Amino acid sequence: MDVHQARTFLEIARSGSFVAAADSLHITQTAVSARIRTLEGLLGRRLFIRNKAGARLTPAGERLLRHARVMVQAWERARQQVALPPGRREGVIIGGELSLWRPLLADWLVLMHRQHPDIALRAEVDSPSSLLARVQDGALDLAVLYHPPTWPNLVSELLQEEKLVLVTTDPGGAFLPDQYVQVDWGAAFAANFQAAFPETGAPPVSISLGPLALTYLLTVGGCGYFRLGAAQPFLDEGRLRRVSNAPEFSHSAFAVYPGRSDTDVLQLALQGLRQTASTGAAPTI
Repeated sequence: MDVHQARTFLEIARSGSFVAAADSLHITQTAVSARIRTLEGLLGRRLFIRNKAGARLTPAGERLLRHARVMVQAWERARQQVALPPGRREGVIIGGELSLWRPLLADWLVLMHRQHPDIALRAEVDSPSSLLARVQDGALDLAVLYHPPTWPNLVSELLQEEKLVLVTTDPGGAFLPDQYVQVDWGAAFAANFQAAFPETGAPPVSISLGPLALTYLLTVGGCGYFRLGAAQPFLDEGRLRRVSNAPEFSHSAFAVYPGRSDTDVLQLALQGLRQTASTGAAPTI
C-alpha cells in the first residue's frame, strides 16, 4: 500500500462516496476506483460495498482504517521534516477558515515568528470539512475553525468565545429588512436567524466573507450580523449602532488537533494560539 492509495481509501471512508473522494482529492473517479482495486488486490480483501447510497466499509476495511491513518500521518511528518528550510529545527502547518485569519491567526503568525524563530511556519486556508480531514490524516498539525463537529480521535479546544450581534448604520438603531446584508456564518446561524426573523425574505445582498461584508455595510449602509470584536471599533466611533432587543448568537473559535499527538512543536503552537486568543499579544502587521 502506497500513501496515495492510503489517502484515497481514507477519503472514501470519510465521505462515503467514490465521487466525493475524487472531487476532494482533485483526481478522476476512474483513478479513485483504480487505486482501490489495486489496494484490494494487494490485500486480498474487499474494502468497500458500493450501492446507490454510496460506499461503506467492509469488516476488512474497518480493520484497515487505523493502519492507513498511521501510514499517512507518518508520511506527512517525514515529508515535513525533510523539507525544513536551513536554520529551522521543527515545522508546524496550521490551517484555518478564511474569516479567522484576521486578526487571530495573523497575530499568531507574528507571535510565533517573534517567540520561536527556529520553527518553520506554513499557513493554509480551506473549508471546514477539508481542514478536519487534513488534520485527521496528518497533512495539518492543527486547524482553527468555528464550532467544528465532533470527529474521531480529534480534540476540539475552545480558543475564543465570540458572539454575533446585529448592527446597523441607521441613526435610530433600527433593523431594516430591506437593507439586511446576509453573511455566511454557517448552517447553525442561518437556522437561528430564520427562527428569530421569520418574516425576513431573501436578502438583497449576500456576502460569504465577514470582513468584506462589514466594509460594504460601512460604505453603503444597512444592517447585518457581525462578530462583536470586529464591529466594536465602529460602535465606539458611532459609525454603527446595536439593534436593540436583537438576539445574539454564539460564534466561538476552536483549535482542532489529534488527540494522541503530543509533540513539542504542537504544544508550542497551541500555547501561542491560547496566548493570542486571550490577550491579542502580537499586533497584526
